[in-house]
Amino acid sequence: MADSVSVLSRRPARIKKSYKIELSVEGQKTPLTARKAPEFKDYFDVLWKELDVND
Repeated sequence: MADSVSVLSRRPARIKKSYKIELSVEGQKTPLTARKAPEFKDYFDVLWKELDVND
């Protein structure tokens, strides 16, 4: 699991925006436990919007 995500622009690729990911996961952080964190949906929505090709 990553602690940060960088969104790249179109070619030539540059870092468009970086996000520090802070999930409230107790114990071992796995993809399944991370998806259960309350913040996961918010990060998912924000990052998916960043990837919208129409913007």
